[in-house]
Amino acid sequence: MKRLIINSDDYGRTPDISRGIREAHLRGVVTSTTCMMNIPTTASDVAIALKETPKLGMGVHLVLTMGRPILPREAGRFVSITDENGDFFRLDRFMERVSDFKVEEIKAEWRAQIEAFIQAADRKPTHLDSHHHSSYFIPGLFRGMLELAKEYDCAIRFPFTQDISSELKETNRHIPTLLRDFNPRRPDAFYADFYDEGATYEELLGIINELNEGTSEVMCHPGHVDDAFVKESVYNKQRESELKILTDPSIKEAIQANAIELITFAEV
Repeated sequence: MKRLIINSDDYGRTPDISRGIREAHLRGVVTSTTCMMNIPTTASDVAIALKETPKLGMGVHLVLTMGRPILPREAGRFVSITDENGDFFRLDRFMERVSDFKVEEIKAEWRAQIEAFIQAADRKPTHLDSHHHSSYFIPGLFRGMLELAKEYDCAIRFPFTQDISSELKETNRHIPTLLRDFNPRRPDAFYADFYDEGATYEELLGIINELNEGTSEVMCHPGHVDDAFVKESVYNKQRESELKILTDPSIKEAIQANAIELITFAEV
């Protein structure tokens, strides 16, 4: 049996992106999304999704590299993971400082993000993943994510292929060991190629036509964007291109022709 999760990252990034993700679910093939709960408007977007797209799977996109933490930066807390303004470090500075972070602070913040989702949705997330895949960078972060997934009884994204050992850098040798220790629910395969210049109709169709048996996840980033967002993010108009492809009727036809069952992380 071939089962496929088509998961959109960044729900809540802006209301327009959230609207595009809902559209990609209602008119297209997106089955799941992950919510950026540290953004103030995301809770409202979650409420809209519960009404408009009740079958859309929703997880939590654990954030460390954009915006501000949910928990306050006070009395010396969260100093290691934020700059002098109380904002998360951008990815480049995050990578420079990742070894100095206090994992207990990060886990507390991630727990607050998960609890914010539960408060907004009145249910547990279907899964956990992370913005910029930050939760996989060092052992403490990955362990913290796995502990939270176990605590909240949800699946995780696993953004690597089956042959882990051949593709991991030396700094990521912790991943197979922690996987064995926790054995989280996760798909069998992950596809990140439908992104940026690879976010083409041909690429997505190729993934669908060559999909292996088992459960797979395709990562995507559809959405509507305005001029303000174009100035803020380098990944902007590409989201509208992804939305167009993901709602193309022939993509759904190809999924049906290949006898692929569309699912969410709740069914992993």
